[in-house]
Amino acid sequence: MTFRCSVVAIGTELLLGQIVDTNSSWIGEQLALAGINSHIQMKVGDNHDRMVDMLEVALERSDAVIVCGGLGPTQDDITRDAIAQVMGVDLVRDHEVEDRIRAMFGSRGRDMPSNNLRQADLPQGAQALPVQPGTAPGLRCPVTAGGVEKVIYAVPGVPFEMKQMVGECVVPELAERAGVSAVIRSRTLKTWGWSESGLAERLGPRIDELDAAGHATIAFLASGIEGLKVRITAKASSEDEVQEILDAEEAVIRPLIDEIIFGVDDDTMESVVLDLCREQGLTLAVAESLTGGLIGKRITDVPGASDVFRGSIVSYASEVKRDLLGVDQGPVVSEEAACAMALGACRVLGADVAVAATGVAGPDPQEGQQPGTVWLATTVGGAVESTMVRLPGDRNQIRQFSVISVLNLLRLRLIG
Repeated sequence: MTFRCSVVAIGTELLLGQIVDTNSSWIGEQLALAGINSHIQMKVGDNHDRMVDMLEVALERSDAVIVCGGLGPTQDDITRDAIAQVMGVDLVRDHEVEDRIRAMFGSRGRDMPSNNLRQADLPQGAQALPVQPGTAPGLRCPVTAGGVEKVIYAVPGVPFEMKQMVGECVVPELAERAGVSAVIRSRTLKTWGWSESGLAERLGPRIDELDAAGHATIAFLASGIEGLKVRITAKASSEDEVQEILDAEEAVIRPLIDEIIFGVDDDTMESVVLDLCREQGLTLAVAESLTGGLIGKRITDVPGASDVFRGSIVSYASEVKRDLLGVDQGPVVSEEAACAMALGACRVLGADVAVAATGVAGPDPQEGQQPGTVWLATTVGGAVESTMVRLPGDRNQIRQFSVISVLNLLRLRLIG
């Protein structure tokens, strides 16, 4: 019988939409990459009885359950209590975990609030996971459901703590329990410039071929300001074999859509542009108006950007564009303004190449132009190129789409 693992996310804030549940999505991805079937994900608020009900439902339908959240030190952190009831046991103090928590506070030179010791209370028979990046221990809880031995893993809701525990402890243990021997891996080609339907049309024949062959799959993931992702997934008996399949499939797909692929896996548009500048010995400057500093932020989010990036001039006011960047009198949402901004950024910041963006983010028209009207310019070696785009969405989406669009224009120039 197929081994199945469900995911239960804990927190009233998830139900109210105050926090987006990205943890369950990440856990689901890790389970899939490990070849572990995960058919059900559930969310439940911080209510003891409802949490118990959800855990019992998940156990009824699965061989293992990963519970995320509710392991903190406050009164509404009751995941431990709910699991204990499902197991039919009491909570008991684990002194080894208590020592870990005390040591964490001591190493930081801080006094430990007494309520943190609640985190050392484990359901009797449960074990703390060996990896504990924060004060909340992860739990491995054996449980019998329907006469079958099953397991509940509980991990914190703090993403970096959860990811370390799931990646280093939970998934490897589940793979061993499931008897998974196959290796499943994915490779993501990141694209910008086409619609999802356009991609599907271009890759449709290859998708049909793969459906018949069965050795790999292609899926699309629309990621907003990160573009459209084309994910290739393959399954094989070894790491080397699965990488060979991914290499071969990428070699087939690339010629079909190569003009819009800007990166692979963890690449971002900004990291790719920085790498190109670095390879060519170029420094980069930015002049931005409607984006309000977002281009500079995206660039400086990349580690090591300082060896390429000179800076960004956020010329939001028209007089700043004119006094600092040399934009002439006249409309500032125009081709002339965008070109002058790009050249001005190079001049003022002493850079080799530059990008510039000016336009109307909305919600109201400006200078007779409708929201979404954006002029983008790039300058390389003193030669300026510009284009006007009409971008969809609300104010934030227009600003974000402007960032990736202008960086893509520079990327295309740098690759010739």
